[in-house]
Amino acid sequence: LFSLAFKRDRAMAGFFSGPDKNSSPRLAPERFTEDGRSLVGVSGNGPVKDMIKEAVSLIGGFDRLDLKGKTVLVKPNVVSGEKNPTTTNPDVVRRTVELIYENGAKKVYVGDMSALATLSTIRNMKKSGIKKAAEDAGAEVIAFEDYNWVEVPLPLTTYVKKALVTEWVFNTDIFVNLPVIKTHRSASYSITLKNFIGCTHLKQRPYIIDSKHWEEIVAEFNTAYRPDINIVDGTVSMIEGGPWSGTEARTNLIIASQDRVAADIIGLGVIKSFGKWPMVAEKDVWEQKQIKTALKLDVGNQKEKIKLVTGSGGERFAEMTRDVRRIAGF
Repeated sequence: LFSLAFKRDRAMAGFFSGPDKNSSPRLAPERFTEDGRSLVGVSGNGPVKDMIKEAVSLIGGFDRLDLKGKTVLVKPNVVSGEKNPTTTNPDVVRRTVELIYENGAKKVYVGDMSALATLSTIRNMKKSGIKKAAEDAGAEVIAFEDYNWVEVPLPLTTYVKKALVTEWVFNTDIFVNLPVIKTHRSASYSITLKNFIGCTHLKQRPYIIDSKHWEEIVAEFNTAYRPDINIVDGTVSMIEGGPWSGTEARTNLIIASQDRVAADIIGLGVIKSFGKWPMVAEKDVWEQKQIKTALKLDVGNQKEKIKLVTGSGGERFAEMTRDVRRIAGF
């Protein structure tokens, strides 16, 4: 109890602290494109590890990450200690770390910072099963509230002109974004773009900056970095409610893309196919404010510059991917 109280107090003390250094945005090279189009792969067949491997192979494979001898940060959704799909499926975390090591990585870290109301992050990782899954696969778990912050200027944005992001965005060679598909009462939905908020300082959470422009702020923060790859957990998706709890659906798929807009559009298509969440069901996926703002800021590609590649799966997977193609306009 003392340890948990100390960590919460430290995080609260950090609420009033400033950055330790400044940096330009951390922009990974574009690795997963074909003829100028962003590739997005979707797999729905077999165990979790097989789906991750296939989804990534559909866009070029782990070889494109050049992992040999590299350090890697894997960033799941650990908003709280609740089970998947409030948070990323621990098995997706475990299998992703395993595959990263199998492809030659030197060291893997699994890190996040939970919502202010639910700290500490390590406690939430334990409760959700993410800590054990990560450590069983050989990763070291970290809580961003225990480390320093970097100020990144955001000159092209409207609502936030600088981002205070965890030093861990810059401390490793490779950044793997590992969100879950879920709905969100304030941001409409939470997938790759929203997952980056766990890398931002507590005093810069969207509800503190401007609660009326949650979605735009989420997209604006994403100009502070570009991940090397997004691997999206769609094993079980939240299709209504959120972010703390909501209606679950066993969607049994994995999405892979470096393009956050491309990955989010596919995830939005999955949510919309169920028709249960008005904030998604009643709006064209391309009209979502997170998407529109991201496109305005060149965070991802437009529809005509995205190529969806689907892998193997059963009848339900085939039906869902047909729905997603129709919804996304691919």
